[in-house]
Amino acid sequence: MWGRRRRETGGDGVGEQRRHIGGAERRARLALRHRLAGAWRAADPEEVAGSLVALHGTDPATVYLAVGARLAEAGRTVPELDRALYGDRTLVRMHGMRHTVFVLPTELAAVVHASTGLPIAAKARAGLVKDVTAGSDGRLTEAWLAEVEASALAALARRGQATVNELTGDEPRLREQFIYGAGRSYESAQTVSSRLMRVLGVEGRVVRGRPLGSWTSTQFRWAVAPPHPELPVAEAQRELLHRWLTACGPASEADLKWWTGWKVTEVRRALGAVGAEAVTLDG
Repeated sequence: MWGRRRRETGGDGVGEQRRHIGGAERRARLALRHRLAGAWRAADPEEVAGSLVALHGTDPATVYLAVGARLAEAGRTVPELDRALYGDRTLVRMHGMRHTVFVLPTELAAVVHASTGLPIAAKARAGLVKDVTAGSDGRLTEAWLAEVEASALAALARRGQATVNELTGDEPRLREQFIYGAGRSYESAQTVSSRLMRVLGVEGRVVRGRPLGSWTSTQFRWAVAPPHPELPVAEAQRELLHRWLTACGPASEADLKWWTGWKVTEVRRALGAVGAEAVTLDG
C-alpha cells in the first residue's frame, strides 16, 4: 500500500521502518478528508470536489448525492451545484479517468486531460474517422468531417450552449448517417452528430452544459470547453496521483491503476515522482 512520504527511523536512527496504518486511522482519515464528519462538512460544492479530487458524474444524480452528503447545508445542494457548474463554472463536467464522466474543479481540467485523456482521445478520433469513412462507402471523407466539425464548433461558440438538435439546425450535415459494424450482429445506423460530440468531449474541446429538464436528467446541452494549458503528461500524472493519494490513500497499485486507467508502468513512475511511501495495513 502507498501513502504520502513520511520518513521514520528506528531507535538507532539508521534505516527506515515501514509505517503502519490501522483500520481506525484509515476510517478517520476518510471521514475527515472526504468531508463526512460533521465538523468537517464543506461550505460549497467546490470544496467537496477539491477534497475528493473529482466526483463520478456519468449518472447526473450521483454528483448531487455526493455533494449533498458533504455540505454543511445539504438543502442548498441543487442550487449551489447549478451555480458552480453552469453559473460561475468553477466546476466542470468532462470525460476523464477510465473514459468516464467526472465533475471536477475547473482548474484541474488541464491535469485530468493531460494525465488520462490524450491516449483515449487519440483512439476515439481514429475510430470516428474510420467508422464514418468506411460506413459511408467513402462518401463522407476525413476532410468533409473536419469541415463539419469546424462549422459545428463555431455554431456552438455563437450560441454559448446548445443541444445536438439545435446544432444540427445550424449545421445540417451533422444529420448525415453512416453504418457502424456493417455485417456484424451489432450493425446500426449512427449519426455524425452523436459520435462527433462524444469525441470532442473526450478531446476536451466541448463539455456538458445544463441538463434538459431537472438535475436528474441524463440529456445535456453542450458548451465549448474552457481553455486550459497543455501540460506535460508526466507532470500531470504526478499531480493527479499526489491529489488522489492525499484524498484517498493509502492505496495499492491495483487501486491506482483502476482509478486512473493508466498502465502499471505509469502508476509506478508517478509513485516515484511524488515520493510515495510504502505502508502496512491491518488485514
